[in-house]
Amino acid sequence: MNKSDLAGTISVDAQMSKTQANKAIDSAIHAITGALKRGDHVTLSGFGSFTVYQRKARNGRNPQTGSVIKIKAQRVAKFSPGIDLKKAVGRG
Repeated sequence: MNKSDLAGTISVDAQMSKTQANKAIDSAIHAITGALKRGDHVTLSGFGSFTVYQRKARNGRNPQTGSVIKIKAQRVAKFSPGIDLKKAVGRG
């Protein structure tokens, strides 16, 4: 499913236009991104939570040459599915 498919589903479920659904999706993504940039924790009850954690600096290898390269420390977004999502997916 891509953003257009999601907007189509939301527009039918919420009885709104696809344009309005796209704006709602964009707004949600913008709000989640802003919260993560500030270092906040975002929890969507029944779906999951988004957090930011600091990945430590480490050594890696260039796959073409095999030489060692240094990978800088960086902040990374992480998603943890909620119990309801785990159960829904696990029923497959």
